[in-house]
Amino acid sequence: MDYARYIIFPAFENKFDIQIRKENEYIERTYFSIDDFEKDYISGEIHPGDLKPAVAKAINKLLQPVRDHFANNPYAKNLLETIKRW
Repeated sequence: MDYARYIIFPAFENKFDIQIRKENEYIERTYFSIDDFEKDYISGEIHPGDLKPAVAKAINKLLQPVRDHFANNPYAKNLLETIKRW
């Protein structure tokens, strides 16, 4: 929940997309308020098994530009390789 509150909601301008398991299917839900999101989590509307992959997906989306930079920028790529060798 802290990742959602302090990282995801601010980074995505108070918007968080999540897939929620309902019986035998998934539904897409978009939250625009951390309070609504937290209320649904506490009530059981959002299962911890749904929260974890949604948070991981959002964090990966935030990290992708950094990964791309180190993969595509020659200086950054060399720097990363040097650090890995150390």
